[in-house]
Amino acid sequence: MSRIDDTFARLAETNGKAFVAYMMGCDPDFDTSLQIMKGLPEAGVDIIELGMPFTDPMADGPTIQAAGQRALEAGGSVTRVLDMVRAFREGNSTTPIVLMGYYNPIYARDGGVDRFIAEAVAAGVDGLIVVDLPPEEDAELCLPAKAAGLNFIRLATPTTDDRRLPAVVQNTSGFVYYVSVTGITGGPAANAAEVAPEVARIRASAGLPVVVGFGISTPEAASAVAGVADGCVVGSAIVKLIGEGRPVPEVLDFVAKLAAGAHSGS
Repeated sequence: MSRIDDTFARLAETNGKAFVAYMMGCDPDFDTSLQIMKGLPEAGVDIIELGMPFTDPMADGPTIQAAGQRALEAGGSVTRVLDMVRAFREGNSTTPIVLMGYYNPIYARDGGVDRFIAEAVAAGVDGLIVVDLPPEEDAELCLPAKAAGLNFIRLATPTTDDRRLPAVVQNTSGFVYYVSVTGITGGPAANAAEVAPEVARIRASAGLPVVVGFGISTPEAASAVAGVADGCVVGSAIVKLIGEGRPVPEVLDFVAKLAAGAHSGS
């Protein structure tokens, strides 16, 4: 079992829900980003989703796009994000880390997929979310990653119908990430009542925990959505504070409130 599997198994014992916090690696710079990352577990984060900055994102809204640009301007890259994971693992061997990003920086990097997977495993990464690789391209990254022991986490959306869903979940492991709205990150608020039947449908098909993201920005929303799922993800609301230059303790205090909201959704 992976650290992700262990986390959900532990939470299931008490009907607990997972809180997943997204942050962009190296935003606004390596040291500040690492300081925030190191504080997330104590703030109540169960799984860390760490963005790999890229010049041409597709699913990210303006807030996370700006974070990626700041990170790139500060020297952020796949290599530096892996450096962050290594540094984090020096003091934390239990909190799961999922890298989120796009295929181009992985493919174009010297050594390509093989080097990336080897270095990710060695650094202590647990899972990958690579949003621009559909199931038809599983041989590119998904299957080699799974063979190396990494969870490959796929996104399902409100437009993933019953014909498409089996293909989406076929090689997914760890959990399924349900995108609660049609749109980009930081968009309309998620509606727990609309999310609930979709979570049940996906869970039945995948046999995996379903974590909901997009459109969750407050502790109240985190509680409502986590209450109908196996957990929730908050990204843009956290990244917005980082982009405003808020002190690290203030960012972590906000994360703690979100985590408490998600955990109250049990």
